[in-house]
Amino acid sequence: MNTPPGERDPCARPGPDPLAIDAAAEVARIAQAVRAQLSALGRRGLVVAMSGGVDSSVCAALAVSAVGASRVFGLFLPEAESDPESIALAREVADRFGIRYAIEDIAPILTAAGCYARRDEAIRALVPGYGAGWGCKIVMPGVRLDSDRLNVPLLVVQSPAGEAQQLRLPAERYREIIAATNFKQRVRKMLEYHHADRLHYAVVGTPNRLEYDQGFFVKGGDGLADVKPIAHLFKTQVYAIGAHLGVPERVMSRPPTTDTWSLPQSQEEFYFGLPTRELDRFLDAYVRGESTHAAAARMGYTPEQVERVYRDIRSKREATRYLHAPPLLVAPVALDGPPPSADG
Repeated sequence: MNTPPGERDPCARPGPDPLAIDAAAEVARIAQAVRAQLSALGRRGLVVAMSGGVDSSVCAALAVSAVGASRVFGLFLPEAESDPESIALAREVADRFGIRYAIEDIAPILTAAGCYARRDEAIRALVPGYGAGWGCKIVMPGVRLDSDRLNVPLLVVQSPAGEAQQLRLPAERYREIIAATNFKQRVRKMLEYHHADRLHYAVVGTPNRLEYDQGFFVKGGDGLADVKPIAHLFKTQVYAIGAHLGVPERVMSRPPTTDTWSLPQSQEEFYFGLPTRELDRFLDAYVRGESTHAAAARMGYTPEQVERVYRDIRSKREATRYLHAPPLLVAPVALDGPPPSADG
């Protein structure tokens, strides 16, 4: 029997799950590492921006496991287009783990910086009627298991009357919209470091392995941090840690969202193209060097489908290499060296 493209073989027999972890042992390992990192940084506590999503919630819980709730400070950083549920979920997590927190509405800063105005101007170049009361988002079709189509960004807008339209985004307009939207992540990070400096704390970054590997972050924004405790964990493993630590079920069951655009949008829709749990399996196979045929046989796909995802993984790594790059110097600058010798 041939399996239809994009569907797994229902008769495929799964082997041992390579993503399975001992959650208790991993929590202990992360907590020990974070304590050592905090000591090396010379900081006394941790700041965590809490979005109500599973990644930031698990990071907050891990921070408490590492240094205790009294040395963890949570930040809720909503803006004009945030989902109101995000604050409610973040507060539930903070209350569950005894984390003190502050709410900083970043909408006035974004307005002053022209975040919304710059984005809307770029959209009006394509949709002249776009304005107050409209919603927008960018959709990236992403990898498809059944085709090799080009991954062209699309703009989706919705009028106040609920009428939606979808347009192909020229590269220039795409860059303008993304550049304006990135103010949101960068302003949040600015406030995280304000509170970290005020408290003499370190800033916790919240990307998981999939996001970190595939460049799903903003340089100088959510990609900036002092410690990143879950960057080695696949999303599936983050959920396992969350369940072990007692992260509220409402957070655990919430679909991963960007919470960045004025229209509802999933991470899958904006960037990944496939469910994150499924992409975990593909990325795990890829980083372990598993051949397309071996991965296909184990996961219940065809080798052609696995190769399409492998190509997308390579493509995203190459396209986002700049995001991981440190500042470039003309010549090395030694910050450590032998002390000057005494005269004589």
